Order: sequence, then C-alpha cells, then structure tokens
Amino acid sequence: MQLWDSIFAKAKVSQNQTLKNRKALILLLSANAISHFAQGISMLAIPWYFAKNLNAASTFASIYAVATFLSLFWGLYAGTLIDRFPRKNIFIGICAASAIVLLSISSYGFATGAIPMFGVAFVFCFTLFNYNIHYPTLYAFGQEITEKKNYSKTNSLLEVMGQSINVFSGAIAVLLIEGIDVQLLGQEIVVEAWQIHEIFLMDGITYLIAMSLIYYIKYVPTVSNTISKDPVLVRLKEGIQYLKKRPLIFHFGNASYTVFIFVLISTHLLWPIYIEKHLGELGNIYAITKMNYAAGALFAGFFVSLIFRKSNIVFSIIILMLLALCSFFILSITKSVAILFGLAIGLGIANAGIRIQRITYLFNHIPNNIIGRTNSVFQSINILLRSILIGLFSLAFFSTGSNITWAFVIAGVATLLSVAPLLIYYKKLRDLRMEE
Repeated sequence: MQLWDSIFAKAKVSQNQTLKNRKALILLLSANAISHFAQGISMLAIPWYFAKNLNAASTFASIYAVATFLSLFWGLYAGTLIDRFPRKNIFIGICAASAIVLLSISSYGFATGAIPMFGVAFVFCFTLFNYNIHYPTLYAFGQEITEKKNYSKTNSLLEVMGQSINVFSGAIAVLLIEGIDVQLLGQEIVVEAWQIHEIFLMDGITYLIAMSLIYYIKYVPTVSNTISKDPVLVRLKEGIQYLKKRPLIFHFGNASYTVFIFVLISTHLLWPIYIEKHLGELGNIYAITKMNYAAGALFAGFFVSLIFRKSNIVFSIIILMLLALCSFFILSITKSVAILFGLAIGLGIANAGIRIQRITYLFNHIPNNIIGRTNSVFQSINILLRSILIGLFSLAFFSTGSNITWAFVIAGVATLLSVAPLLIYYKKLRDLRMEE
C-alpha cells in the first residue's frame, strides 16, 4: 500500500475522491497493470518474431493492416457498449475472453512444440481488437469514478501506472525475447530466450488475476450516466450528430490523435524494421527502444500537468506535437542507436503528454453519457487512417535497405499538417466551454 500511497500523493488526488473511490481506483489500476505487463511483452515479442524469426516483416505488415481495418467495425460497436453497459462488467468480459484465447493457443504450443504463424498472428489481431474496447473503457471508467476537477490528475495517474509497467515489461522483454549470457562478479548468468507460447501462457494467467481484482471493485459514481438501449447505428449516429454540432471538438479530437497514430504504428511495425534493416541491430535494441519510449511517457505522466500548469491544454498539445514532429524528421535522416534511444524518450513524452491533455480536454467538454459514442467516431477515423498507412508501409519498398526512413518523413509531414487546425482555431478551442 505504501507504493500506492506514494503514487496518489504525487497525483494529489483530492480528499473527496479518496474517501469515495480510492479503493476502486487502486483495484482498477492494479488490474490494468497486471494484465498490461504480460500483454506488453507479447506485443513486443510478436512483431520481432515475424521480423527476425520468420523473416516476414512484410507479411506481418499486411496482417496488421487488415486487422486494423477490421477493427474499425468492431471499434464502432465497442464504443456503444461502453455507454450501454456497466464498465466493470465490460472489463470482466474482456479479461475472461482474453484469458481463454491466450491460454488455448499457449496450450497448443506446449502440446505440439510450436505455434504456427497464423496462431501468433491471431493473438496479435485479438490483442489489437482488445485495445479498441479496453482503453476507451478504462478512461470512461476513470471518468465515472473521478470528480471533474480531478480528471487531469486521474488521467496522469493512469498514464504513470501504464508507462511504469511498460518500462518494466520492456526490461523483461529484453531477457525473454533474446535471452542473455553475461559475466557478473565472476559468475556467468544465463537466461534462455522464451518460446512464444511460454510468453502467451504468462499473458493468459495475468488476465485471470486482473479479472479477480476487477470483480471486487465497488464505487460511488461521481457523474450520472443515462443508459441508452438504442440500436448500435442509432447510438453511433448520436455521436456523429453531437460532433457535427460542435465542429471545434471534432477538429481538435482528430488533429490531436495524429501523433498517437504514428507512434502506435512505429511501436508495432516501423521500429522493428528500422532496427533490423536500417540499423542492423538485434531484438534487445527494439525492447530497449520501447523501454526508453515508456520512460519518456512515464515522465510525461508525472510532470506534463506540472510543466504546463500555467498554460492551457491546447497550447501544451501544440508544443508536444512539435516535439514529435522534430523526432520523426530526425529519425529519417540519422543512423544511430543512441539517437533512436533519445528520440524514443522524446516521442514517449510527446505522445503520453498529448494523450493526457487530450483526454482531459474531451472530458471537460463532452458529458460522460455521450463520451463512448463520440470516442467511437474519433476512433473510427483513427483506425481508417491507420489502415491506409499500415497498408502503405506493408509495401516491400519500406522493408528494403534503409527505405523505412521514408515512413518517418511521412509521419513528420502528417504531424505538421495536423498542427495547422489547432493553430487556426487556437483561441476558440482555448475559450470553448462544455454545452450541457
């Protein structure tokens, strides 16, 4: 409990929230951290498994593109579920389904000695689909159990815990993906690389633990949530209509999503190719890159609100997007592991900081009972763009030599174009108030 007390102290959670839902928030964060730990290792291991073990980076990119496009339709439905059913029940369902999938495929691997390519791809696709409901539910649940004045602090807390686990899982991934053989104090320390089905087993078990923690969550809602039982298409239409009447929020929500799109693509697709083809390095460099990214995101979780405490949210997002823009362009013109590590930290700060500020802005401008439906609209556009970009990057051209650097040029240009509407509508976005 001392760890949690320290984290809550850093986040400066209000006394009212502590009295009402402190235990619920602890259980939510604990469950998310436990499942996220093994999930992070799996999602690091799979892209590298395709790139290095199977020499099938282009195949993985194609699978990633198709899965991302299909998740568009699932994402539309998932957003409406978040507004219709208790978030606690959704979390339990997510954990149960994930445990069944991971443990079943892992069992096959133990029984036969290996998992075929389509089995590993299925785990990746399933986890990708999982993201589409897990994170919107997590943040909506966080909003539901937090007073409005503490939205930013709770979002920072969620980011701090998530990225702390990313750092830890990245460190463990270094050991599990490549293994180690080092001399320490005259003693040889050997850690054998894990098989992919062993990693999946650990992942599946953590989902069962997370499910048991979520089961015991009890809380007092801080906002009223009017449950809608309208059909999915009707509820999606409500989200579109809400944003159509509020074009500033629509522009803000999409423009501030750009860095997230390219960081997500980089994590699962671009970095493994960049490291293997452009830098000629091994899987430990990939895992350390992800660790550095997580360390930057962790820094943002603790300090982004403090750094920009005298500025408004829109201004902070513009600055962070410019940081990401510079990082993308520098990656495209350099060939250095040290620079990659440093820029990964910068991208972690930028992406996590934008996410914290973006979610806080949306929470402050969109009522809780409609947040899932509006997120479905933003997420659908996000997924459509990611599908197009991943499809583009799956071309053999980007897996040849150092051509992957052109992907970061594209990322930089897209980020530059996305900053424009935030600059154009800056004053209006800054002064915007929620319409009840």
